[in-house]
Amino acid sequence: MDLEVVLPNEEPDLDPARPAELARLAEDLGYRAAWLPDHVLPPGPFGEVFGGVYEPLVTLAHIAARTSRIRLGTSVLIVPLREPFTLAKQVATLDRLSGHRFGLGVGVGWNEPEFTEVGADFGARGRRTDETLDLLAELLRTGRGPRGGYVEPRTAGPVPVTVGGNSAAALRRAARIGAGWTSAGLSPAEVGERAGRLRAMTNGRETRVTARMEWDGTDLETAVARFRAYILAGADAVAVHFGPAEAFAQRMTAFAEAVAGP
Repeated sequence: MDLEVVLPNEEPDLDPARPAELARLAEDLGYRAAWLPDHVLPPGPFGEVFGGVYEPLVTLAHIAARTSRIRLGTSVLIVPLREPFTLAKQVATLDRLSGHRFGLGVGVGWNEPEFTEVGADFGARGRRTDETLDLLAELLRTGRGPRGGYVEPRTAGPVPVTVGGNSAAALRRAARIGAGWTSAGLSPAEVGERAGRLRAMTNGRETRVTARMEWDGTDLETAVARFRAYILAGADAVAVHFGPAEAFAQRMTAFAEAVAGP
């Protein structure tokens, strides 16, 4: 199915069982994948702008134990805020715990105050991301660190990396190392244009394109039409966020039924 879901993770009082419950429901409804956002120390309260109340990798490990088929991923993990060797171990562990259902969605970050808060260099975030992703791939491929340390658990193969972001740099990064690319806040036409550019850069290597959209529960017909427009424009999948957790299950169900309908 080409329908995916971005789980709610922006409410500090969210019941910790809720993300896994919603992932189970998404699995039952036929959603292909469930994603979680990431912010470490945002400069403003979690809510409309910042998601990631529950740390996504830890939360996905919990979700992996409660599901069996749906793919799991981060949309997106802010890579330059992460220590690379710990990240490699977390990725390998999630790959094993989930039965190889985990995909790492990555981004460089956009909020300079958050970088300042954790002591990270905002200006070097692109270079830092590339270095971390290259090191991660090497650690998981060889099972050895740069000075001979052992990497365990071992992955069965490469963990798919989905690059998030609308910039030319994000497209170049996806073309270089990505199994996929995901947009944020683009129109169907804009996604189609970037999907064409990306596929021209990959020399025939398959790169999955995912568009992201929001649905607030109003005008279902228009929302489904937008979903279909993304697919027609060249997206392989559309990941939908359904707003506050209180109404999330109802909206997610209604949307899946509408997409699957005649």
